Amino acid sequence: MTAKNELSYYNAKFSRPRPTENIIELIIPQNCAGLRLDQALAQLLPDQSRTRLQGWILKRRITIDDLEANSKEKVWGGEKIKIKPPQHPTETAYAAEAIKLDIVYEDQALIVINKPAGMVVHPGNDNWHGTLLNGLLHHAAQLNGIPRAGIVHRLDKNTSGLLVVAKTLEAQTSLVRQLQNRTMKRDYFALVLGRVTIDGWVNTPIGRHPIQRVKMAVTKNGKEACTHYLVIEQLCGCTLLQCSLETGRTHQIRVHMHSIGHPLIGDPIYSNKPRKVAHEVRRLVMNFPRQALHAQRLELTHPKTGQTVMWETGLPEDLEKLLLTLRQYHENYLPSK
Repeated sequence: MTAKNELSYYNAKFSRPRPTENIIELIIPQNCAGLRLDQALAQLLPDQSRTRLQGWILKRRITIDDLEANSKEKVWGGEKIKIKPPQHPTETAYAAEAIKLDIVYEDQALIVINKPAGMVVHPGNDNWHGTLLNGLLHHAAQLNGIPRAGIVHRLDKNTSGLLVVAKTLEAQTSLVRQLQNRTMKRDYFALVLGRVTIDGWVNTPIGRHPIQRVKMAVTKNGKEACTHYLVIEQLCGCTLLQCSLETGRTHQIRVHMHSIGHPLIGDPIYSNKPRKVAHEVRRLVMNFPRQALHAQRLELTHPKTGQTVMWETGLPEDLEKLLLTLRQYHENYLPSK
């Protein structure tokens, strides 16, 4: 274990704050001796930014041995720290909540979840509660000691399907390395507009859109991104693809397919109006309430056994119904023999 991992483990196991009536109490460990107070607190409270901690010090919400604190003063180990954080959604985002989870697989090292569309993975913006992270903390209390409750990769709120969660620091390190080394395989079903006739790939960098900052875009200054796609089925002005990720950029499949003229059906950010399709199909596609994207297959090396493991999941009900209706329209519009 590296020194950084040892420190993370130490913080998680021994220095986790204990709230009492909205007051966090902790003791400065010896390995923080010589650090400024704000630096030590940033290590002991990894969920809080140093800027936020400095703000609490300025607002007299932090004391050292019951005396008013100063962010620049140094600590030497053994000091008793009391913190009274303000009540705000961001401060209670990591609360355990009894949320039903569709668990595909679980053992001592990891959990594989089939996430439904509409569930946010990690608290943020206006989604501070009801997330997958909140449900995981309720399901397995040990995840309180793992950064981000063991979450190592995400799915967009309205993307359904498989994702893996680590239950130990060792498993989390292994899974993160697999993502970095591109050995974790992730396949998606994507229903796109237009007729895609041959298999292919998109290998173009993705970065923040230069004007619309809430969007991502193919840009020369972006990060490397590569998506492979296979044609599964052609349906009445639409195509069902299997997309495989080499990289894991934000909105990668959505951006890449839009960049080649085949945006995902139902995508509220990157979609286009369907053309040259029957009126009934156009209405059906335009009314689909989310991007038609489902993480269907996940393959990785098990962190504990070293064996290759794989999980698959079928399409959720909304996508299954959409495909069934499109197939019916497709048969009706086929030319008669």
